[in-house]
Amino acid sequence: MKKALIAGSAVVALATASALALVAGPSPQSGQASSHREAPLISDDPSADNTDLYAFRPAENPDTVAVIANWIPAEDPAAGPMYYTFSPTARYNINIDKNGDAKADIVYRVTFKASSPKLFLRTTVQGYTVTRIANGRASVVARGVTPPNNIGDRTTPNYRNLAASRIYKLSTGGRIFAGQRDDAFFGDLGAIFDLVAIRKPGTTGDKGGGKDFFSGYAVHAIALELPIAQLRNGGNNTIGIWSSTDRRNVTVSGKVRRGYTQVSRIANPLVNEVVVPTQFKDLWNRSAPVNDKQFAGPVLKPILAKLLNQLYKVNAPETNRTDLVQVFGTGIPGLNFTGKTVADLLRLNLTIAPTAKGNESRLGVIGGDKAGFPNGRRLGDDVIDIAERVVAGELKGNKVPLGDGVDSDDVQPMDIFPYEHDPAGGFENLKGKQKP
Repeated sequence: MKKALIAGSAVVALATASALALVAGPSPQSGQASSHREAPLISDDPSADNTDLYAFRPAENPDTVAVIANWIPAEDPAAGPMYYTFSPTARYNINIDKNGDAKADIVYRVTFKASSPKLFLRTTVQGYTVTRIANGRASVVARGVTPPNNIGDRTTPNYRNLAASRIYKLSTGGRIFAGQRDDAFFGDLGAIFDLVAIRKPGTTGDKGGGKDFFSGYAVHAIALELPIAQLRNGGNNTIGIWSSTDRRNVTVSGKVRRGYTQVSRIANPLVNEVVVPTQFKDLWNRSAPVNDKQFAGPVLKPILAKLLNQLYKVNAPETNRTDLVQVFGTGIPGLNFTGKTVADLLRLNLTIAPTAKGNESRLGVIGGDKAGFPNGRRLGDDVIDIAERVVAGELKGNKVPLGDGVDSDDVQPMDIFPYEHDPAGGFENLKGKQKP
């Protein structure tokens, strides 16, 4: 019984996509789940590891959709001399479904060149090519150069302006940025994986007091800003988005496998990391969203709601949970419904206007803010708190103020593209303590 509670605690804790309930089969073991390292094989290949995906209509440019895809977990800002870079043997994809069939109608594929050594440091500036694939046709729509990582004021002075100079226009409309950014995801993983501990006594995690595990860490991001007009499909105004990584095949035992194999993907946060059983995690990463039904377990009677009740006695509904299927499997009718195809997609209704700056709710839709998660995902949306409350039955009237005590990132998103904040500098190294 004790082992079951330990495994169940880790599952419940980060139930962001646990609301999905599409893969509510056997729970993953807690020892196999940690942030952004969601599957056995991809944990050994960080430069191909999708960490988070965001999609929203920016208030500063409401006629566009911003899509930000992050890779490479937990980049330490002082991690020289072999600083982090995109892999030159991978293809980084942002996939957009315009008609609800869970298949990509538009793919933006970015490939990078290898960086060159400089003195004793690894140079982190990389050239890259952006290819747009639509209707079976591929065309190069931009070429660019990443800014260097934020190493320090002597190496990378005036970093904000330097990064801004590396924003490029797409020939088909819109713009792109690729390079190192602050990791916008926030959460108290130290407490969550310690049997879902709540640091502030006498609360359910809704009164602050948590520690942001991601504070000071960076990721590598590809950010697109695309005209809404390019994303609509007739009367269908809701799109589905996911990002993925393909790794170039290698020669094994004299046999040559040409082409690429998908090794990672992400749409809604933490689906593979927390919900998919460990033995299926690598298979999930290799599969396409249109095939997600193969992972389905009980839908109307999700095990996660039962675990919440066993561990926390929150009175979560345990049967007839069609609300969970809608939230992450098909979209919610009247909000971001894409059709009957059950798939893990980040769904965004293009007709819902962005919420004015300062009026956003970190709880997104359940906080009365339809421009937030799970209708797309903004950089400030508190997906951990949202998911825990939805699993407890928020959409069925059972309002339990669950949370992890971390309500925002340590740095706020920028008001300008690429929106994700500048990464912390290596010299500054806010995580380090200076000796007297």
